[in-house]
Amino acid sequence: MNIAVNTRFLIHGKLEGIGWFTFETLKRITKLNPQHQFFFLFDREPHSSFIFTPNITPVVLYPQARHPLLWYIWFEFSVSRFIRKNRIDLFLSTDGYIPLGIKTPIVNVIHDINFVHYPETIPALSRMYYNHFFPKFARKANRVVTVSEYSKNDIAKSFCIEPDKIDVVYNGVNPIYSPLSNEEKTKVKKEVTQGNDYFIFVGALSPRKNVARLLDAFDKFCSITQLPYKLVIVGEKMFKTDDISRSFVRMKHRNSVFFTGRLEVEKLRRIIGGATAMAFIPFFEGFGIPMLEAMSCNVPLIASNRTAMPEIAGDAAYYIDPFSVDSIANALRIIATDQKLREALVAKAAEQKKKFSWDITANLFNTSIHQVINDCYGDKSQTIPSR
Repeated sequence: MNIAVNTRFLIHGKLEGIGWFTFETLKRITKLNPQHQFFFLFDREPHSSFIFTPNITPVVLYPQARHPLLWYIWFEFSVSRFIRKNRIDLFLSTDGYIPLGIKTPIVNVIHDINFVHYPETIPALSRMYYNHFFPKFARKANRVVTVSEYSKNDIAKSFCIEPDKIDVVYNGVNPIYSPLSNEEKTKVKKEVTQGNDYFIFVGALSPRKNVARLLDAFDKFCSITQLPYKLVIVGEKMFKTDDISRSFVRMKHRNSVFFTGRLEVEKLRRIIGGATAMAFIPFFEGFGIPMLEAMSCNVPLIASNRTAMPEIAGDAAYYIDPFSVDSIANALRIIATDQKLREALVAKAAEQKKKFSWDITANLFNTSIHQVINDCYGDKSQTIPSR
């Protein structure tokens, strides 16, 4: 069969949540299905590392789809034309966007729908696009894949589609994330915070990640405890970050905050591994891969008690109310001063993290793909050649 895949988020050196899902699942699925021909659809020249197997053909379609108007043009004109001209049998999308004007069967991955609940945190044109088109994308797809039970229920209820149409496929975690030795931790702390203990946050700097309240809470923690802790914030600036700037400027202890920007995986693993704890406190999250990275590095986790985060972290996190600065500050104080609690959280994480791996993710995603193939082509799916 000919399978076209939306691979816009495979950008070398810039993989984040959706990008990692795309990379890790497709790397496995293309190997699991050597009988099928995959056409990876990019909006820029792809890096050779994304062409995993001989049954992949990279295709560059223009224009680069990085704006709502260009999203529409890329999917409805460029992608649709390619699908029609090349007799594509199945279309996969790992970022939620699909062309509406095709008759080809579709498997669509929608990670979360934060824009429905917090539209004010997203630029105006983008939120208009999301709220207009994503309900259509969900209904158009033969099957929807998402990354948590929370997101499944949210998508089904918000977009009025049957829950039976939606498959839950948890994210995995890169096996490179592993505990550091005490010697390595000491070295990392010297490199990053002049030898001081520190908390870490990992995530794109956008409003729903709640970084502004984390800064306020950390400032309060420093004033109350007088402990020489630092806060390391890892992530790339996205949009609507004025609240972060305002919080930072009014901090008494802003010299104790370090912004690193985006980091390569190996460096990120070391900086996570050297932390006393990760504070991952978005007020909306469809999954939260950084929580798995912390658990894999034996780093205690402070997490929000909202949306999908309790589902993913289980009893391996100390939960806070993400809208309460006092709740966050109190958690920082408790985690910093209670070694037995930190050890207990790490022990619980050792069990919780066993539920997640990219092999499991890819196998479940592959099952969803084959269900659509069987539903749409039946026994003929075994005899349709790669054209």
